[in-house]
Formats: sequence, structure tokens, C-alpha cells
Amino acid sequence: MPAAREMFAKSKDLADATAMRNGSLQGAYFMLAARSLGLDCGPMSGFDNAKVDQEFFPAPAPWTGAQDGGFVAAGAIKSNFLCNLGNGDATKLHPRGPRLAFGEACQLL
Repeated sequence: MPAAREMFAKSKDLADATAMRNGSLQGAYFMLAARSLGLDCGPMSGFDNAKVDQEFFPAPAPWTGAQDGGFVAAGAIKSNFLCNLGNGDATKLHPRGPRLAFGEACQLL
């Protein structure tokens, strides 16, 4: 879509919302891939984003995509969610709660 650049350039709110949503989708694909390799995943929200950003995305930071060796502006990179990866201890899991049968939860039209 050739006009996409202009559309996002005209609206910072649209660009920010789209970037956050697309980043979340990429995170979900990351977790699917990790789980397909047998890893356990624990996505987390509700943390102090500003502290995480300060620790992991200090600015100015080198921008590897810059042709001129430029830097990313302070605050340009922000955290969305955290995800822990590893091999959990199955003996520490709670039993799965009761679930409705398909016929109880769904109606085919």
C-alpha cells in the first residue's frame, strides 16, 4: 500500500497504536514458536514499563538499521510485554479447572 507511509506520518496516534498491536501479534507468534519447541512461556503485563525501558532500552542507543550509524532517540523504543521462557516444573501446576462441553458452550447455526 504505497500511501501507508503518509497515513502513519500524518497520525502519531495511529502509528503508535498500530505498532503496539503488531508488536503484540509478533509476540504471540514468538510464543507459538517457543511452545512448538517444547518451551513453557509466561507472558506478563502489569509491570512498570518505564523501569523496564530505562534498564533495557537506554537512550541514545545505536540504531543498527541506520546507514549513517545514527542513534535512536531517547524514549523511541518502548516495552510492550514481558515473556519468560524455560522448562517449568509440571509437579507445581494446579489441576485444570472444569470446562464446558462443546455442546454446552456453542450453538451451531
